[in-house]
Amino acid sequence: MIRRDVLRGFIGILAAPAAILVSARGGFPRPQNGSSPDPWTADEIVSPAAFAKELADTSDKPAIVCVGFRNFYESAHIPGASYHGPTSKADGLADLKQYAQGLARTTDLVIYCGCCPLPHCPNVRPAFTALREMSFTHLRLLALPQSFAADWMKPGYPVTKGL
Repeated sequence: MIRRDVLRGFIGILAAPAAILVSARGGFPRPQNGSSPDPWTADEIVSPAAFAKELADTSDKPAIVCVGFRNFYESAHIPGASYHGPTSKADGLADLKQYAQGLARTTDLVIYCGCCPLPHCPNVRPAFTALREMSFTHLRLLALPQSFAADWMKPGYPVTKGL
């Protein structure tokens, strides 16, 4: 007879690759109680692979906004992305809001940071919340679970260097 604790451990080992796959597709672990500290929904998340394909396949590009740290943006960023961050600081958040003020609220708007693993990112939540409060209806987050370097650059998606 197999002990229950051994069986649970074995099932946990088997479940780990599924959790990694979900993260790779842009999903993020949610608290077990169903609540989430994140201001976005699953439908408002776009994976790096899907976003790179979207950028390559359409001439109608979304507005792309980097809300991270300037040194990361200068070293490499998504082509066409504008810089408005870091939004964890009052001046970065004010800059983002000023930029967004001139956009139609129906603009297809994608934000990203990628400074660190998403659960610890200090920039995407304030940016997403501010833009949501400004009534943007097509707002999305580029899911970079580990970092911009690991999740966008390493797979070979397009980048621009410098300002």
